[in-house]
Amino acid sequence: MWHQIFNFDNYGELLGLVQNSLYAGVLLGLVGGLAGVFVIMRDLPFAVHGISELSFAGASAALLLGVNIVAGSIAGSLIAAAAIGVLGVRARDRNSVIGIIMPFGLGLGVLFLSLYKGRAANKFGILTGQIIAVGTPQMAWLLGTSVVVLLALALVWKPLTFASVDPEVAEARGVPVRALSLAFMLVLGLAVALCVQIVGALLVLALLVTPAAAAARLTASPVLLPVLSVVFALCAMEGGILLALGSTIPISPYVTTLAFMIYLGCRLVEARRTQRAPRTALGSPGDPVRTHT
Repeated sequence: MWHQIFNFDNYGELLGLVQNSLYAGVLLGLVGGLAGVFVIMRDLPFAVHGISELSFAGASAALLLGVNIVAGSIAGSLIAAAAIGVLGVRARDRNSVIGIIMPFGLGLGVLFLSLYKGRAANKFGILTGQIIAVGTPQMAWLLGTSVVVLLALALVWKPLTFASVDPEVAEARGVPVRALSLAFMLVLGLAVALCVQIVGALLVLALLVTPAAAAARLTASPVLLPVLSVVFALCAMEGGILLALGSTIPISPYVTTLAFMIYLGCRLVEARRTQRAPRTALGSPGDPVRTHT
């Protein structure tokens, strides 16, 4: 059973084939870890899932039309992110918009894939991820889009943090809360499109939610939280690629399993810290990050 799943013969030679994927994993770890901090702070995991469905539809349409899949994925993600950002200002409205967009995007994606007559592996890769097919042109798209996301996050990091933690006070002090919210949704759309290329549309939450959620169990520090989130995302991403390289199973189960194990470990550490230092009226170091809806 073990040998049917894993085969690490000639592993060193195989590493050379996934060099681009390892670089892509570093980019996705950075993007997913940093964007995930705001996904947790702003309570947006459901939005990530909704955007990934439109990203799946865009990538499927591009596959059917024979054009760049990354461009199609980005187009679908941005359309979904803009719709959620514009129509779903309040949490209740946002969830309703996502609930409408998500099945629509999934249905479109299934339709496009059913019309596609090419290799079945291409269809499967959009849903569950792939590591071998990251070629130089796709790597250039990933690198360019990652730079845009990281620069955008760097520009809005401080006011977006303020607006995420206490939007009423931030708005009273002149912070453009609504504009920042829409800007972050577009950045999130780009981040989702990036992650879909490697882990697939079905499991993108493992990179954009789980690492930041795990880090939030350990610290509320505005410095340590993004650092730990990036470290956890990198461990899950690179570890998943290295395990999938010697296996017949796609990459996504490894990435999601590693991310889940990291989250469980953080919960255990938090529980032990809570037992040793009972909570006070001021809270404890293990208090999770505040979120708003």
